[in-house]
Amino acid sequence: MSEQDLDGIPESARPHVADARVAEREGRVEQARAGYERALRALRGPGHAPLAASLFRWIAWTHANQGDSEAALDCLEVAEATAEAAGDLRGLASALNTRAGTLFNLGELDQAEPLFGRVRELAARLKDRKLQAMADQNLGSVASIRGNLQDALGRFLVSLHAYEELSLDAYVGPLLSNIGRLQIDLGHDAEAERTFARAREQCRAGGDTHHLTMVETNHALLMLRSDRVVPALKACEEARSLAEASSDDRWLPQIHTVTGMAHARLGQPDVALGYMERAAELAGRRKDAKVLADVILEQAGVLHSLGRNRESLQRLNEAHAIYRRMRARRELADVDTRLTALEDAFVKIVKSWGESIEGKDPYTQGHSWRVAGIACQLAVAHGLPADELTWFRMGALLHDVGKVAVPVEVLNKRGPLDDAEWKLMARHPVTGVELLEGIEFPWDVRPMIRHHHERWDGTGYPEKLAGEAIPLSARLLTIADVYDALTTDRPYRTGFTHGDALAIMLGDRGRSLDPALMNLFADQIAPALQRAPVKAGPPAGRRGRALTPPAGVAATAY
Repeated sequence: MSEQDLDGIPESARPHVADARVAEREGRVEQARAGYERALRALRGPGHAPLAASLFRWIAWTHANQGDSEAALDCLEVAEATAEAAGDLRGLASALNTRAGTLFNLGELDQAEPLFGRVRELAARLKDRKLQAMADQNLGSVASIRGNLQDALGRFLVSLHAYEELSLDAYVGPLLSNIGRLQIDLGHDAEAERTFARAREQCRAGGDTHHLTMVETNHALLMLRSDRVVPALKACEEARSLAEASSDDRWLPQIHTVTGMAHARLGQPDVALGYMERAAELAGRRKDAKVLADVILEQAGVLHSLGRNRESLQRLNEAHAIYRRMRARRELADVDTRLTALEDAFVKIVKSWGESIEGKDPYTQGHSWRVAGIACQLAVAHGLPADELTWFRMGALLHDVGKVAVPVEVLNKRGPLDDAEWKLMARHPVTGVELLEGIEFPWDVRPMIRHHHERWDGTGYPEKLAGEAIPLSARLLTIADVYDALTTDRPYRTGFTHGDALAIMLGDRGRSLDPALMNLFADQIAPALQRAPVKAGPPAGRRGRALTPPAGVAATAY
């Protein structure tokens, strides 16, 4: 640190501040805080209120960067009060800027943004170009998260110009890293490559280990986007070495995430999951919701590739809950896009899980997908809200998930089931709910799975519910399930025609099926199904002979 940087600091505090600044640049956060605290204790006599305010602000920064936002905000409250009492507008603006930054890192954008705006106004009044440039940079970061990428880039470039004119080299490297990451988001990969090279040079020249770690991590992500997997891993290793050498773990969640993504690309899922688990642990500890949601989403993809569908759905549900909280707090501009992509991932995994179960039974291949399509048409006709339809579809896709516990020889038996076999088959709705224990879908799909074999007259299973005591979602699903079961070849009989199936179902109104929903199906859904018949039947050469199903299930599926 130069003597000019220490101007205005009394001799008693100067060496402590100098040591703290060096530790800060090297990422030794606790040592930096200790130095600032020693400087605070070294202040003697009146007239040091502005410096005291600055020291409290710098101490707050160290707490914030170790994830202790509560301690940081407490220190900042003291810093603001001290500066305001001393009439120190510059110190007040700096304290407000740090408080806004702390709130920003907590995802409280609605609170942070106006504070950054106030800082910019104070900086303009004070004609403090450095503080104004910092405020512009921070407002650019808010704009970036809000999705206003061009506005963000404009503010970043204004700040960069000011830093370069003021020869504030220590600020240039970190800002260039932010610009490079923004260029990735804009799809300007070649420009991002050049920007990261400049950022790396600046950070190395200034000995800025923390921001050099950030540059290497962002560069690794850029290389991974262009399938340069091995170079990306090398960049991650460099970033991790920098972080560990400085005991600075702020970027470790992102480093481990990108490392895991790279190993997944190399076909090493177990290694990938190890890194991602560590990333999730660190992100959770630091209360970094966005990174936590992103890494959980990556975990879900790797688990799905291993066929661990239940665990994959658990991870997707965790990410969904985080994204919904972020949307409620307006923390992330593209959260709706992320939610849509996540829900698509839900459907993909649920569909593949259903298909893996149906693979045990060639007579029901495609059954869950067809049932889901028919059930969704009926649900829409009945007035199910659009925001619930995705989750209703998932319940329909998973309605037979409990059949995973039914032996193949029972599923594929060509004659009537005996009592013991029927008990095994009849338990699959309960088994399905048990399999989904611990997976809390945003919309409860369990009633669909548990009750899709209940009958309107109370003679169904597993609980013999009757009438409207049967959940509506299950009653809707039952009609679709019965239609597909009737029109599809089963081990015990050949599938019925559309007309015959509809006649059987209409005859079962008030016994197996909800009469009002059955009328709606006959009036609005069945005509469309007749025009576009559902493809039914087992693979060629496997058509079953007509057999008598167990008593009482003529118009139901098992």
